Amino acid sequence: MKIVAIIPARYGSKRFPGKPLANIAGRPMIQHVYERARQSPKLNEVYVATDDERIRACVEAFGGAVVMTSADHASGTDRVYEAAIALGLRDEDIIVNIQGDQPLFPPTLVDLLVMPLEQDPHMVMSTLRFPIKDPQEASNPNHVKVVTDHKGFALYFSRSPIPYYREGGGIFHYYKHLGVYAYRMEFLGKFTALPQGPLERAEKLEQLRALEHGFAIKVVDSPFNSTEVDVEADIAHVEELLQSANVPW
Repeated sequence: MKIVAIIPARYGSKRFPGKPLANIAGRPMIQHVYERARQSPKLNEVYVATDDERIRACVEAFGGAVVMTSADHASGTDRVYEAAIALGLRDEDIIVNIQGDQPLFPPTLVDLLVMPLEQDPHMVMSTLRFPIKDPQEASNPNHVKVVTDHKGFALYFSRSPIPYYREGGGIFHYYKHLGVYAYRMEFLGKFTALPQGPLERAEKLEQLRALEHGFAIKVVDSPFNSTEVDVEADIAHVEELLQSANVPW
């Protein structure tokens, strides 16, 4: 069994065109993500999956491995699956989907992410969460929230603050969903073939497709946050974290 990370990267982001190539402290963002993934001893291989020649050229220039994919994919997961097929991955192999907009992704999280699939052969998908400490982050739709059952399986993901505290007051507990996943190759084929449901269409969150079709997602607590670059203004914050050395490895 192999454990392979695939980083989906597209140029045409609506909110931030060319985001994977954005300069962060002298290097393109996709290079930060790729090099951090390579720091994980758990991963056998790391690839960038893209449909854009500019991103391909960038990845090859810094010595990274890249797989070209179709430009017609509706989601990053579809792109990851096409790349996994091209790489000849087997049903039992584990694929780690690391988002291309997380330049501070802690490599140690890979171990936590794949652990449920390594320990249970029936587990098909896992992801991570981190406690939200800033109430404003809970109300930010760019930061997805997740609620789980008592066994750590996802009940729902939402851009809205969940749960809703009807009485108000007291201590509020919210969890941010860190947008990284591990899947078995066999399940990933099934997942990408499923039709979108009304919840996924409403929230624009593809992980809801798995829940809507009855598949369990194991959610693991992360000791570290992972800062995303949603818009260009987020780059300054990432660079501040890099300069302060307040970045977990």
